[in-house]
This record gives sequence, C-alpha cells and structure tokens, in this order.
Amino acid sequence: MQASVLTLVRGRGDHLRHLMLGLSRQTRRPAELVIAWMQETREEALPDPGCPVRHIHVAGEPMPLAAARNRAAEAAQSDLLVFLDVDCIASPSLVEAYAGAAAEREGLFLGEVLYLPEGAVGPVLDYDRLDRLGRVHPSKPAVPDRGVRREMDAGELWGLSFALPKRRYLGIGGMDEAFAGYGGEETDFAVRLSASGLPFFWTAHARSYHQHHAVSIPPLHQFDAILRNAALFHERHGRWCMTYWLGQFRDAGLIGWNEDSRAIAVRRRPDAAEIAACRRGGETLFS
Repeated sequence: MQASVLTLVRGRGDHLRHLMLGLSRQTRRPAELVIAWMQETREEALPDPGCPVRHIHVAGEPMPLAAARNRAAEAAQSDLLVFLDVDCIASPSLVEAYAGAAAEREGLFLGEVLYLPEGAVGPVLDYDRLDRLGRVHPSKPAVPDRGVRREMDAGELWGLSFALPKRRYLGIGGMDEAFAGYGGEETDFAVRLSASGLPFFWTAHARSYHQHHAVSIPPLHQFDAILRNAALFHERHGRWCMTYWLGQFRDAGLIGWNEDSRAIAVRRRPDAAEIAACRRGGETLFS
C-alpha cells in the first residue's frame, strides 16, 4: 500500500524542514509529500524528503485548517493518507508502521507523539536524543508494543499524527469547512468517521516527535474561534467539545457556560494584558 504524507503550513519554516528531514530517514519512503500552504509564498531552501513533493495553496482567514486538509487529501495520489502536523518529526518507522497496519485491516490509525523541550532538535536528527528528551502527553494512553490496539473513544483523534484510507476520508466529505480557525474540526471529523463504522487503532512504532513552540494556557488568543466552533459542534452533535478550555474561560469570568448549557453567554472578552499573561515559556510542553 502506497502512502502519501500530508502536512499544513503557516509559518514554522524550520519545523517543516525538520519534518522533511524525518521523512528522508524513513525505513519505508512515502510515495509523496503533499504540503498545503496556508500562506501566500512557500518557504525557501527546503531539504529533500526522499520522495516527490507536491505543493498546493489554500487561502483564507482565519486559518483554513479543515479546507487545507481537504485540498491536500483530494490532491494526494496514494490509497493511504498519513496526516502529520508540521510541528512533528516522524520516527524512521512511522510510514512503515502505518502502511503495515493499514494493509492488514481498514481503520483510522493513531500514533504516539512525544513532546520535545525547547532546543531539543539540532541540525542533524538524533533520534536517541529525541527519545530521551521527549515526553508523552499526560492525557494520552500508552501505545501497544507491537501491532495495533482498538480505541473505542473517537475523541482520542488528534490531528498531530494519524492515517486512514483516502476513500474513507473522502467518503464522509472530509473535514467540515464550516469550522473556521482553531478548534472543533478534528473532533467533528472523528465523530462522523466513527459513526460511519470505521474502527480506530493505536499503532505500534508510529512514533513522532512534537517540536516545541510557545503555548498559551488558556488559549485566550483563540477565544472567538473556540467559542464559535464549540457552538457549531454543539449544533451538529447536541453536546460540547473543547470543554476543558470552555471551563477555563468560564472560571476566568469570561463566559457563562456549563456542559448542560444550550448556548455560551459571553460576559466579556479578554483584554490584551490577559492574553499576554497566558503565554508560557520554553519550560511548558503541553497546552
């Protein structure tokens, strides 16, 4: 089974270069890398990922995350789509692990992600160093040592690293482009994909490494997008997503909301000082 790796880019040029170097080290090279640029111009001086590279441009504000994934999926020429976030570096076995799992069963496949501290990635990829410094997100379960393990909770899908057949992605219409900007589109996609009957699996040896970037806790800079997309998800599914962040916004006095609410009541919007105070330094790995 041939695999296309798909990634979305706005900024993060160095992270993209490291992603491409990681693809060049694969035990099984992907058939292609599809880069969906959510910016007007491409980055220069990109390294050779060891496979053909295809470029598409997806304009839009706020960031058109769902649309960019859909355009990349439509452009991909392989049966298997491997979505890898631009912040992630694939371990050498990632493509082989996803392709091997997909050859034996139909499903959506999830890979382990280790979060790296600031300064962990040098000009030459040192996987021993990345394994030593990387940390698993505390909310994520352990992956199997071999093969796959069924995951019954569709909410475990995160967009950092996953793979599935192209026909199943397109068969449910891809990601819902009504979700604009940050949040909600992945959870909505997971719910619809699970409802279509596709099983989810954690996959051994599909590890990737999340390159550090600054985070905000809570993400007040995404306040409007999170409220809008949470309300859209509730309209679609009759329940809330991003409840952790909505709870933080409520506790800060910004909104009136609980999980039984039918709508979100905005009490006030965060000011510039509050947004700046949420920014965390290099010691913070997780949002």
